[in-house]
Amino acid sequence: MKKVLLLLLVLAVGGAGGVIGYRRWLARPAPASSGTLRLFGHVDVRDAQLAFFYQERIDKLLVEEGARVEPGQLLATLHHERLDAQLAAATARVAAQQALVDRLEHGTRPEEVEQARANVTAAQARVDNARRLLDRLQETAKTGASSQQALDDATAELDTSTAMLAVQKQAMKLAVLGPREEDKAAARATLSALSSDRDLLQRQLQDCELRAPAKGVIRNRILEPGEMAAPDRPVLTLALPDPKWVRAYVPEPQLASVKYGMAARVTGDGAAAAGFDGWVGFVSPVAEFTPKVVETVELRPDLVYEVRVYVHDPDDSLPLGAPVTVDIDTEGGTGHAGKRR
Repeated sequence: MKKVLLLLLVLAVGGAGGVIGYRRWLARPAPASSGTLRLFGHVDVRDAQLAFFYQERIDKLLVEEGARVEPGQLLATLHHERLDAQLAAATARVAAQQALVDRLEHGTRPEEVEQARANVTAAQARVDNARRLLDRLQETAKTGASSQQALDDATAELDTSTAMLAVQKQAMKLAVLGPREEDKAAARATLSALSSDRDLLQRQLQDCELRAPAKGVIRNRILEPGEMAAPDRPVLTLALPDPKWVRAYVPEPQLASVKYGMAARVTGDGAAAAGFDGWVGFVSPVAEFTPKVVETVELRPDLVYEVRVYVHDPDDSLPLGAPVTVDIDTEGGTGHAGKRR
């Protein structure tokens, strides 16, 4: 029995040593040409969570999962009947105010000026008639042929006609001068405010359309027609395939040779075997351990740092999650980061 337990213990220790040795073998950089650091990683892409700007029920979803979309392509719409009615009312208010501004800008019509002059002429005629009547009554009153009451009535009529003449003359003057500049400015300001309200409603109507911000592939349909959309509830997930990036890990002893912007070459299987030019776009400042817990100096070579190598793949030849090989040119210097668009 003791021999069996001893044999099992030996096998367990040997197996653990083999696992640790195998993991170290996997973590080590593969041999490559001089001045090149070879790493292994997986392809990853950036995701955009697409949501509407307003809270409303979804009317239509125009794409399926896996669909390739172009920038500006219409992806989904919201119900917008209430906005349509509000926009129609705002447009009518703008038209009415625009007509008022035009009337003030054009000033008084010639026909209105002529009418004001005619009113002055009529008022002048009434004044002249009242003055002649008063003069006759004053002459007859001396002989007693006219009463004092008739004389007083004629005097009052002359005063009233004279006042009405002054009113008509002032009205004619205002007609000739036209609207005040202050009235024009107030009308234009009101028109500007109403136009802004209309433009805001038009923008809200445009926001009822969800469009692709960039070229990509639809990964997920999170919501469906009839569900309530909101700014904090994404409707679709869009994968942005260009540029893609490869997540790899550099062992601590080789970390000093990897710099931001270094040129790299990414190769995979199948259509990606021809390889793609890339560049180091990220070097993590935080270390990770393999295995997870390290307590001795001997295990410190297992310390690794995440590195992201970006690559342009407009034809989408590198599938998401595909294993690839990355060769970093450690002697070529930097300057390749500008390739990132």
